[in-house]
Amino acid sequence: MAATDREAQAMRQALLLARRGPRGVNPQVGAVLLSPTGETLAEGWHRGAGTAHAEVDALTRLAEEKGPDAAVGATAVVTLEPCNHTGRTGPCSEALIAAGVARVVYAVADPGALSAGGAERLRSAGVDVVGGVLAAEGEELLDSWLTVQRLGRPHVTVKWAQSLDGRTAASDGTSQWITGPDARADVHRRRSDADAIVVGTGTLLADDPALTARRPDGTLYEHQPRPVVIGTRATPQDAQVRRHPLPFLQDEGDDLSDLLDRLRELGAHRVFVEGGPTLASSFVRAGLADELLVYLAPTLLGGPRLATGDLGVATITDQRRLTITTIERLGEDLLVVATPEGTP
Repeated sequence: MAATDREAQAMRQALLLARRGPRGVNPQVGAVLLSPTGETLAEGWHRGAGTAHAEVDALTRLAEEKGPDAAVGATAVVTLEPCNHTGRTGPCSEALIAAGVARVVYAVADPGALSAGGAERLRSAGVDVVGGVLAAEGEELLDSWLTVQRLGRPHVTVKWAQSLDGRTAASDGTSQWITGPDARADVHRRRSDADAIVVGTGTLLADDPALTARRPDGTLYEHQPRPVVIGTRATPQDAQVRRHPLPFLQDEGDDLSDLLDRLRELGAHRVFVEGGPTLASSFVRAGLADELLVYLAPTLLGGPRLATGDLGVATITDQRRLTITTIERLGEDLLVVATPEGTP
């Protein structure tokens, strides 16, 4: 049996509820419990790692208000397939079965190797299960979290700005500014979508960046990326990054995969690499750059300050082919967005 109009309406409400929860290690999930006649019995959402999952949150609210048997025969409408494993909390599939829920409607299948299987467990217990309801909306909500599950690490965007002849600075190292205000505003908007922003100590010492995400008027965006500095040189005590709203993390950078694992454990879904040629090239060479943002300014600089360094390309057959996804005009500059060939 397909989802009813009332269940689709409840799913839209569940998607709104999910957004109340934090984006982090765990997914944002919302749930609505419906009576057999379609009335809303209770709502719930996940408030972060270690707290009750959305389904259990809604079941708990309902039990407290109307008693332990109030969910018998109910329909649970959930944005993500109920989990089927024990982590910090128990399996939601078992909680729904124990509460007597008769039907479960969900939007997105759980891709987790450990947590998936809730729908199958529910069906084996005689619960009617319908999946894929408003799946596109659910996947949009969970896009960054689903990407982390697919990659096994945060998504990495590598950004640089360059002249038309491929330089990121003049011969003396000065680089402010190659691009114009529209391009710089676009960078800050994209920073605000990231969970971490990464630079090398070379960039830190040369430019003293604040690494905040700022609007054109200088005010801060609500969401700020955690600053990450890579390199062995000390960060000066008066560096602007020390005044960032979030505590900065410094890493020697000898194992980028390990760094990404640690950022994932901190809840990062999207990492924005904004360092110089050495750092950008390191991520590309390691196969850890999922997206490239190249801001092209209509200027020529010449000299040795190239946009990239060693990419591991010894001969032309080793070249790193890219797929250009978009080209956008930003004032006098161009933004080229590209992904490595073969990226899904």
